[in-house]
Amino acid sequence: NEYKSYLRMADWQPNNDSLHQVIELLKESQYPCTLTQRAIQQKLEALNQYHDFNNYLIYVLAKLTNQDEPTRSLAGLILKNNLKGYYHSFPPNVKQFIKRECLSCIGDPSSLIRATVGILCTTIVSKGSLEDWPGLLEHLCTMIGSKNQHECEGAFGALQKICEDSSEQLETMPGANGTKALDTLIPLFMQYFRHESSKVRSCALACINQFIINLPPALMDNLGNFVQGLTMLASDDDPEVRKNVCRALVMLLEVRVDQLAPHMNDIIEYMLIRTQDNDENVALEACEFWLAYAELPTEVLALLSPYLARLVPILIQGMKYTELDIMLLKGDVEDDEMVPDNEQDIKPRFHRAKTHQQGYLNGEKGAPDEDDDDMDDEAFAEWNLRKCSAAALDALSNVYKDDILTPLLPILMQTLSSAEWEVKELGILALGAVAEGCMNGIIPHLPQLVPFLVNSLSDKKTLVRSITCWTLSRYAHWIVTQPADQYLKTLVTELLKRMLDTNKRVQEAACSAFATLEEEACTELLPYLKFILTTFFEAFKKYQHKSLLILYDAIGTLADSIGFHLNNQEYIEILMPPLIAKWNNLKDDDKDLFPLLECLSSIATALGTGFVPYSEPVYQRCLLLIQKTLTASMMAATQPDQYEKPDKDFMIVALDLLSGMAEGMESHIEGHVQNSNILALLYQCMQDEMSEVRQSSFALLGDLTKACFQHVKPYIKELVPVLVNNLQPGYISVCNNATWAIGEISIQLQGDMRPFVGVILKELIVIINRQNTPKTLLENTAITIGRLGLVCTDDVAPHLASFIRLWCASLRNIRDNDEKDSAFRGVCAMISVNPSGIIEDFIYVCDAIASWVSPKDDLKMMFKQILHGYKNQLGQENWQKITEPFPPLLRSRLSETYGV
Repeated sequence: NEYKSYLRMADWQPNNDSLHQVIELLKESQYPCTLTQRAIQQKLEALNQYHDFNNYLIYVLAKLTNQDEPTRSLAGLILKNNLKGYYHSFPPNVKQFIKRECLSCIGDPSSLIRATVGILCTTIVSKGSLEDWPGLLEHLCTMIGSKNQHECEGAFGALQKICEDSSEQLETMPGANGTKALDTLIPLFMQYFRHESSKVRSCALACINQFIINLPPALMDNLGNFVQGLTMLASDDDPEVRKNVCRALVMLLEVRVDQLAPHMNDIIEYMLIRTQDNDENVALEACEFWLAYAELPTEVLALLSPYLARLVPILIQGMKYTELDIMLLKGDVEDDEMVPDNEQDIKPRFHRAKTHQQGYLNGEKGAPDEDDDDMDDEAFAEWNLRKCSAAALDALSNVYKDDILTPLLPILMQTLSSAEWEVKELGILALGAVAEGCMNGIIPHLPQLVPFLVNSLSDKKTLVRSITCWTLSRYAHWIVTQPADQYLKTLVTELLKRMLDTNKRVQEAACSAFATLEEEACTELLPYLKFILTTFFEAFKKYQHKSLLILYDAIGTLADSIGFHLNNQEYIEILMPPLIAKWNNLKDDDKDLFPLLECLSSIATALGTGFVPYSEPVYQRCLLLIQKTLTASMMAATQPDQYEKPDKDFMIVALDLLSGMAEGMESHIEGHVQNSNILALLYQCMQDEMSEVRQSSFALLGDLTKACFQHVKPYIKELVPVLVNNLQPGYISVCNNATWAIGEISIQLQGDMRPFVGVILKELIVIINRQNTPKTLLENTAITIGRLGLVCTDDVAPHLASFIRLWCASLRNIRDNDEKDSAFRGVCAMISVNPSGIIEDFIYVCDAIASWVSPKDDLKMMFKQILHGYKNQLGQENWQKITEPFPPLLRSRLSETYGV
């Protein structure tokens, strides 16, 4: 029956009236009128219920050569969308008809039609499989040998798209006589590196490039020939070929640098030339080489050192704005603050769920923020040569350090003093790019450079002012270590002025830079706090949409950085009214709630009791957001055809804001919790399939446990098993927050924690002994083990030897705080019950004790008793032997503080 239906389909002919209607629809859909577009779209969607419609579309594309190319191509693109959405429901005869007609016009004289057919071919393969289209590869491989250039290019274009989209299928697809398909394809593609058509040469190389990262055996066996082929194509006249050569070399550098090492000097010379290619796309691909090079092993890095003097000026030149850049950026427009933002230019925001982590000694930071080193000066939404050049200079400066400065300093002197603003601007960008890697070498010059940069904040050119904000933020750490009157006061003043600039780009750059300064300066900003908040208030009144989102971040960061110092009635009256006004104006489905709720979470934590007057409506709305999302999620799960899955970020930000309120308001949140169903909602969230929801749920549970445990306690038997099930280090942040919440619950439950200790401890010991466990998770695991030992000493103490070494190593760098205090009390209690449990790791225990700066008197006495107890038990001579290998600083610390 299927064969008969295929024969009928092979003879299929369109109804002329229907064909005419389809053509008219296709032509009308190209009109720019939005209303017309919408009506046509509805008609096209209605036609999708007829499988015959897809026959008409491929017929228009393949057969109607009398129609204009855009109409034919549009028919193909609509068919592509139908294939993506409904391919599996197409009758077999329709599938066969589409496949046959695709192959019939793959050599169409029009390059647009050939490209459209290639898209259809790869869509069919990726929605089905290569096995479902027998003979396709053989047919295309035959066609690439055609004397007809259109057929050759069309077939190769389709092969390139299939290699891009279905490389994994091709890697496993069997060939003839027990071989793999790629065993034939890769040598075949290489033969076309010498083809007279540059399009064919480019496609042949692009096909192979798709397999470099995975390096299947077929490519490994031909790798030497491939590298030779790249050498031959390196100076090709066609920029697309040169771009693919550069791309291949970059990928080979990442996966098989050993194959390139013998030719590395020649490759570096080649890439120096290509990074200056007249075609910017080629230059961009070549520039990626330097970014990749910075990640190479030490022995290969040395090969680039002699070329740095030539490379640095090339990268600097690549960072210069082109005339087109300036035009697209409206770089000559100064005052645009009254112009509403184009919503398409605003990047989508994604909320990062809350993670509980510790503070560190010696100013060490915790988990890095992925956005900390964002070099995005908002020049373009897309990656370009300017950004890549600056990123490469940044990456290389982190590897070669001050060696970069030797060629760079003369260029900086020249560019920063230039009368041409474009040249000055790229000098300021370069100075910012090397801030991290070359800091030691730059420091002697900063007393001259920082005042220069601060003055440049007032430059008449928008793009100079905006990049100066970013570069100054890169040196914020150094600035705040100098006397405040020297640089900080002036910088705060000038950055705040730029936050109220008449240009939106400068406003955004200044806002971002100020947020970085807040993180570095923290309480050093207190003398300027009223000035800062007043500026924020003025910014609220004048900012357009995009700047406003960045302002939320700056306010939240300020709250995180200065903490309780913000809880001042004068400050609250400046800050809260505009935030609450925005809160009231936003609907529950507006994604601008994300940054606003993040901001309010930081403020609630910082204000503490100062947030109480604003808490009731905020609390209730958070519950509503959680309830709505849970309901929508359940409806989508039970009736997927009728309801879409909700955006759970609304629930996550609400959970995190409630967490911030609980952390800040402490017991003052008790009334809200008592009169709500928050624990029932939280229990549901803790079991959500989305890890970020669980992560935020456990953070909130921990904060509610600290703030009002009396309302959590009735649910403990249900909550703890869920926490235990999430002690899976595969989900690091979820596991981290679950571990921390268990520790908080144990402090509240005391001895009543005993029924749960066995199963919890088993998981925590696995986590603390696991290789490559992230630092934050190790620390919270250690603290929770210590707390369990404090409340259920007899149950945990026998296991002391299985975790004590890593326990001590995990907590030695943590700042003195209440969590560390309770954990160490637990370990002291366990040692008193099981003193032999630490014999093998005594030095680690001593080191951990010595890490305390100011332990409370009773804890200090516990430490002293443990140390003296061991000394007395061992005797002076044995004590001397054991402590002799201790580092001198550790011996000195123990002697001075504990008298041993």
